[in-house]
Amino acid sequence: MNLRSWLSWLRRRPGRRLISGTAEAPPAGFPYHVAIIMDGNGRWARRRHLPVSAGHRAGVEAVRRVIEAARDLGIGQLTLYSFSTENWSRPTEEVQALMRLHAEMIEKEVPTLHKNDCRVVFVGRRQGLDTDLLSKMTWAEELTANNRRMILFIAFNYGGRQEVLDAVRKAVLEGADPTALSEEELARHLYSPLMRDPDLVIRTSGEKRLSNFLLWQTAYSEFYFSEKLWPDFGKEDLIGALEDYASRIRRFGRRIEDRDAR
Repeated sequence: MNLRSWLSWLRRRPGRRLISGTAEAPPAGFPYHVAIIMDGNGRWARRRHLPVSAGHRAGVEAVRRVIEAARDLGIGQLTLYSFSTENWSRPTEEVQALMRLHAEMIEKEVPTLHKNDCRVVFVGRRQGLDTDLLSKMTWAEELTANNRRMILFIAFNYGGRQEVLDAVRKAVLEGADPTALSEEELARHLYSPLMRDPDLVIRTSGEKRLSNFLLWQTAYSEFYFSEKLWPDFGKEDLIGALEDYASRIRRFGRRIEDRDAR
């Protein structure tokens, strides 16, 4: 069964759970790593005449739905862009509410993720974060460190340019010759060596830009832009993005004839 046929089959069986390594695992060509820029919480709230914090809380429900769907579909790695280095410029009240919300999410959601064999890894800078939040992040990573079903990367206090700068500085401090630094060596010094390059990047809310997200890792990623605001995004939308991905031919700079791509 090819990828498009498999996704069509899956739509007819929406409750079906898929576990990697079994007869129900996804076919060849299925994206191993999906990364999502979760956008639209504020607009979702404004359209309902609600405070922005209500949009962020609605976004948490979408996070829960998408993590569960990704896990059940057999995605190996899922990265969620949760808080960028640029988000510090938002109103202080909103930033403080986001920090509290993230701490609350870790406390409530990580036990379920652990029970479902999902590993949690935070990528981003940790300088300047609240000590209570930092301790919860460390607890989540240590608790789930041996889980294997899916890795959930949470890009928190994350900036793509900063990651590259930090990787270069770390490599040089460890003795690398900057004039001979290779792509492979630099990649080993990124925030998480566990992270594979994303096969598919999804952005919600109709915006069509990367916003400083995984700049190094997305060099050859496929992109999918959804008009849905993040709080409205769910499993069917994720499957729709996967169906779109299944229609593409990934060349990685090579010239591939149509007959070779089939």
